[in-house]
Amino acid sequence: MKLEDIRKDIDKIDKELVPLIKKRMECSLKVAEIKKAEGLPIYHPQREAQILENVAQEGGEFGSYIASVYREIMGVSREAQQVEMNTFSPLAGEIVNAKNGIKEKVTVACQGIEGAFSHIATQNMHKNSNIRFFSSFEDVFKAVESGEATYGVIPVENSNAGSVTEVYDLILKYRYYIVSAAGLTVNENLLGVNGASLEDIKTVYSHPQALSQSDEFLKQNGIEGKEYKNTAMAAKFVAENNDKSVGAVGSTLAAELYGLNVVVPNIQTIKNNTTRFITISKQLIIPDDANKVSVVFSLPHAVGALQRILNRFCVNGLNLTKIESRAAKNGKFEYLFYLDFSGNLNDRKTISLISSLSEELSDFAFLGNYRETEIK
Repeated sequence: MKLEDIRKDIDKIDKELVPLIKKRMECSLKVAEIKKAEGLPIYHPQREAQILENVAQEGGEFGSYIASVYREIMGVSREAQQVEMNTFSPLAGEIVNAKNGIKEKVTVACQGIEGAFSHIATQNMHKNSNIRFFSSFEDVFKAVESGEATYGVIPVENSNAGSVTEVYDLILKYRYYIVSAAGLTVNENLLGVNGASLEDIKTVYSHPQALSQSDEFLKQNGIEGKEYKNTAMAAKFVAENNDKSVGAVGSTLAAELYGLNVVVPNIQTIKNNTTRFITISKQLIIPDDANKVSVVFSLPHAVGALQRILNRFCVNGLNLTKIESRAAKNGKFEYLFYLDFSGNLNDRKTISLISSLSEELSDFAFLGNYRETEIK
């Protein structure tokens, strides 16, 4: 038999399969009507488990493959039922009733001191607000928790150095809402005291991310990098020590504020170097023009569990822009998954997916639907 003949057989089978799958979906919607009338939940894990067991047995040598196909069929059936019933989870009610405007002229917390890139981002993201500085990222979260600050601005990832893992751990710990995000072009500079040249500087201090972003320049010039809490704090430290052999990696604003010279500008390895910052809030705020959604969830230890969840986003035409896994820290080798995807919850299918996941997954948290922009 030739390849063309086998493909004709496959096409013939597909023509038979599609009407049957369509008929199954129509039955699924009829089930939804009954569930709605009787107040029954959409997700019935015992029923689905029984179906999977049956098709796996009937599938013989292809049982596991057929069961995998059925998992997808049941997943999309649930999505269709959710939309058909138009009865969303309590979380969906919170989303629909969310505020749509970020407050101005409030206190906003950020980590570091004046001149840090967090300071620059906060100034741009909250132009008419009072900025308060805190020594650690967790202190920013605690300031929001206590009410010392209405919002907090923190960096989450860099296009060169990657994720700020400490911040992701804090996001998963506190589960505050993300209400805005912005990318800031970061130009790292070698800063030194008056009279210092590149040849003089043997050691530089800066935040680990800034050192990582500039590692090629530092290695090429035989400069040792030492970690410091913050780029601006490092600049202040260097200025106070007034030692020509010691420099800092930081912003031109930090150089101006602390009386340092820019010895070499733009020393970052990747010239298009961008750090992404988010605003955290205890109150859910969803702007009308929101374009990014963030969620976090845990999964059972089961084959294909993550793949099946990710496929749900694909089915709904949602583009995943970030996935980060972090240890759940419960002593059981379990993990939490942080996801960003493009979307607006005014879309019925998107809010339907969020509703479904919130009811199906044991540890699911909606972190926000917000507008992500670029700081010019």
